[in-house]
Amino acid sequence: MSKGVVRVGVSLEPELLRILDAWVDGRSSPSRSDAIRSLIRKEASDRTLADPDADALGIVSLLYRPSTPNVLRRLTAVEHRWGEHVRTTTHIHLREDACAEVAVLMGRPREIEAASEDLRGVKGILEGGWLAVAPSIAGGRTGHHHPHRPDSRDRPSD
Repeated sequence: MSKGVVRVGVSLEPELLRILDAWVDGRSSPSRSDAIRSLIRKEASDRTLADPDADALGIVSLLYRPSTPNVLRRLTAVEHRWGEHVRTTTHIHLREDACAEVAVLMGRPREIEAASEDLRGVKGILEGGWLAVAPSIAGGRTGHHHPHRPDSRDRPSD
């Protein structure tokens, strides 16, 4: 595929056009075309991540109170259990007695999901969420190799 731009026409019902324009305005897109490209990339990423052997990058966010007994010890233990997948973490001090932890993970989509759920399930974690994306959509790779045996995909060995 060439790197140029190809102009295409799209026919939409008036209501869909209103929805598209509201979405474009809400996300500060420079144009309808930019917004439509974003939707196509999102669909391509979702399809890529449906492949269990795809290359994936994940972000996990966790909220907790550091005064909760053993929460930091438990969180660190789970991060170490997923060591080859956890690429970096950052600790954020919030106001009052609250903290956030953000972890960046690499691996297969199933591994990202399993590690994220394991981290979110740590006793003392109050709230957490995660997101996975396909680096290939931006033309990149994580560099994470997948030498794992099929029976070790969901959880690393201790």
